[in-house]
Amino acid sequence: EPTLSVYTSRLPQMGLVFLNLNNPTVSFLQNEKIRRALLLGVNRNLIVSHIMQGQAIIADGPILPGSWAYYNEIEHFDYDPDAAAALLKAEGFVIPASGGDIRAKDGQSLTFTLVHPDDTVHTQIAQSIQADWALIGVRIDLQSVPYDSLVNDFLTPRNYQAALADLNTARTPDPDPYLFWHQSEATGGQNYSQWDNRTASEFLESARTEADFTSRARLYRNFQVLFAKEMPSLPLYYPVYSYGVDVQVQGVQVAPMYDVSDRLALIAEWYLVTRRTLEQTPEPTVAP
Repeated sequence: EPTLSVYTSRLPQMGLVFLNLNNPTVSFLQNEKIRRALLLGVNRNLIVSHIMQGQAIIADGPILPGSWAYYNEIEHFDYDPDAAAALLKAEGFVIPASGGDIRAKDGQSLTFTLVHPDDTVHTQIAQSIQADWALIGVRIDLQSVPYDSLVNDFLTPRNYQAALADLNTARTPDPDPYLFWHQSEATGGQNYSQWDNRTASEFLESARTEADFTSRARLYRNFQVLFAKEMPSLPLYYPVYSYGVDVQVQGVQVAPMYDVSDRLALIAEWYLVTRRTLEQTPEPTVAP
């Protein structure tokens, strides 16, 4: 549309793969190097560019970019299936000598089920992850369910091995990720992965009570560094929202959104380009 300027901003959401760290049927997920290998083995560029049609940003951590608490120097993970395969091999998971394409160690195969929402986009993302992990010797079976069922029947009762889901923090501009990653939320709360890390929990506790923003930012930075090291779940993307404004409108500013209506937060500063025209002076007339 040549008459529109398109503006894009990050939404208050994050797509990720929750990993159940307290499920004995997938005890290998308790190994942080295995979790890192799984993230390295996901082609998130493909997910963002093709499945989501460019309407997302690759995610590397649990705090949304654009927030004052976001740490830009957090470790970033590029798609690297060779490095992923090497990590799995170093942890003893190899292709059996008897043949096959699934890595195993001491009789335990890298096989598990990924539950995902049954809509088209999430199904395509799950299928893409399935294909990526097959390349590094990991097999996942896909189980599609309605989103309400995903939350109520799988995540809340911790009755899952891995789950593709979205975290929605709309209308909560404070970056506090306590509810999703603190130890106290592992049972009955929203720490669906059941990540049990005392140091990470202490960072979150202190940040909640600290009034100084500089100190809070430092605590959240430390938390993000530790999250990237342990990778309790696999961050995939932050969705974005794009909207068109007539090209005549100037002064439009894009800010991170905590609700879709935030795109109009600075509308009082928008303006139209105007041009002043000189008023034509009438020709003098001769008095009769």
